[in-house]
Amino acid sequence: MAGRLGELLVRENLISLQQLQKAQEEQRKNGGKLGYNLTKLGFIEEQDLTNFLSKQYGVPAINLADFEIEAEVIKLIPKEVAEKHQVIPVNRAGASLIVAMSDPSNIFAIDDIKFLTGYNIEVVVASEGAIKSAIERYYSAAAAAAAAGGGDLPPGMSAEEILSEFDDKEVSVAEAEAELNAVDLENQAGDAPVVKLVNLILVDAIKKKASDIHIEPYEKDFRVRYRIDGMLYEVMKPPLKLKNAITSRIKIMADLDIAERRLPQDGRIKLKVGAGKEMDYRVSVLPCLFGEKVVMRLLDKSNLQLDMTKLGFEPHQITDFTNGIKKPYGMCLVTGPTGSGKTTTLYSALSSLNSTSVNISTAEDPVEFNFAGINQVQMHDDIGLNFSAALRSFLRQDPNIIMVGEIRDFETAEIAVKASLTGHMVLSTLHTNDAPSTITRMLNMGIEPFLVTASVNVIVAQRLARRVCKDCGQDVELAKDAMMQAQVKPEDIGTFVPKKGKGCATCSETGYKGRVALYEVLTMKDELKEFVLNGASTGEIKQEAIRLGMQTLRMSAVKKFKEGITTLEEVLRVSAAD
Repeated sequence: MAGRLGELLVRENLISLQQLQKAQEEQRKNGGKLGYNLTKLGFIEEQDLTNFLSKQYGVPAINLADFEIEAEVIKLIPKEVAEKHQVIPVNRAGASLIVAMSDPSNIFAIDDIKFLTGYNIEVVVASEGAIKSAIERYYSAAAAAAAAGGGDLPPGMSAEEILSEFDDKEVSVAEAEAELNAVDLENQAGDAPVVKLVNLILVDAIKKKASDIHIEPYEKDFRVRYRIDGMLYEVMKPPLKLKNAITSRIKIMADLDIAERRLPQDGRIKLKVGAGKEMDYRVSVLPCLFGEKVVMRLLDKSNLQLDMTKLGFEPHQITDFTNGIKKPYGMCLVTGPTGSGKTTTLYSALSSLNSTSVNISTAEDPVEFNFAGINQVQMHDDIGLNFSAALRSFLRQDPNIIMVGEIRDFETAEIAVKASLTGHMVLSTLHTNDAPSTITRMLNMGIEPFLVTASVNVIVAQRLARRVCKDCGQDVELAKDAMMQAQVKPEDIGTFVPKKGKGCATCSETGYKGRVALYEVLTMKDELKEFVLNGASTGEIKQEAIRLGMQTLRMSAVKKFKEGITTLEEVLRVSAAD
């Protein structure tokens, strides 16, 4: 089309051959369509080009600046599709949708939009510049309206109401799995009910304060679950036939390859939710037996707690931890399973250390939140940028404080230990059950005992326990044996009143709302160093640490239970017996 358009314009004496060649050269350098480059270079007026195309293709021309397009019409074509085909919906009349295009010969775009909207498409021609401006103007306004109203869902619209908009013919392509291709999926994913359903899932997760969204296809089932306060709850079961459309819609939003269904993919979705507030979703797509499972981690910077005094540390624990990280060099290790709040604790520590007088570098996989004044590096294993490679580079960057996302192997551990012994403060995480077993883990990795004792300042183990709902929490009576089994001291029984949530609308009838962190802070005192150097076992190190004043995870959990913050069930769920 571009070559033919240029020839026709020269033949009609609307441009010269030299101008055409210059425009083609500009097109090769910067991309875009030929018509757009001709108008950009000033070789032809937009109106003249539009009139020419109108005559050439026998379709009416339109000046988009003179039109006010309704929001309901704009919603019929998703922004991604409008940008891809350089089209904008102008009006609808009965079963017809009038669409402005810069290239009326693009029958693929017309077929796409017809399939997507279900309308008969009538084409009008407008200049590419005018269409770009209109897309920017109208879709920005639609996004702002959606953000103000919490997404583009009508107030109070439920999953059932959205799903009722589907009929079998709209989604029949999803059933013929062998014939699925990228175009089918992209078209189907833009279908209005699919868009609404995915938006509902994303927005509802924010309202329910979920930390993760799980979208899981099985042989005869398809379900959506939210992780709220550490526990998974099933929230809806969309029809199985929608699994590919929903997955593809999420992939489009996360800028992933919708045609790739055999390999895992990772991406991100940024969602505006109200004035000035953004929510990030970290998207992971994993091919399973009956489709692709999607897990989205919600990253809300506005809810990130960076005040260490509010995390759940006991007063003596926060003193030990602060003393450990404020030394000029050494290692501070935070341990615990995935989803136990390790990143929050490390970010809080970095936030307290961050000042103009220190150089802080972090190696993260992935970078969850970005902070001013901290140099954050995203890991890319596929190109060889892993934790050990990043650490080596950091040491040539004149750092004061280094954070390594995780110590997984001997190489990373060795460089981190050496860095901590050469005047750097190193913060990192490990996956161990408690603080004393972290020492054993480092020894098992191959680090010499004398290097462990010389480098480690403080080790923090942590867990997250659910809080009793403040609105429905009430006093309960518990059997003495049950409390003693959870290691409540016999002399303490009767000196406090246990609490438990009855279940209400605030906590979705669970009795729990929010979480509190439980900490075990192990300071490497001289007596403990002697134990490590003498080859003591994990159990012996733990007993000596308790003797020196360490409060274990179970002790922290019991303390929160006695204060009425959590329940006996949570004590037993999140902490092991000492």
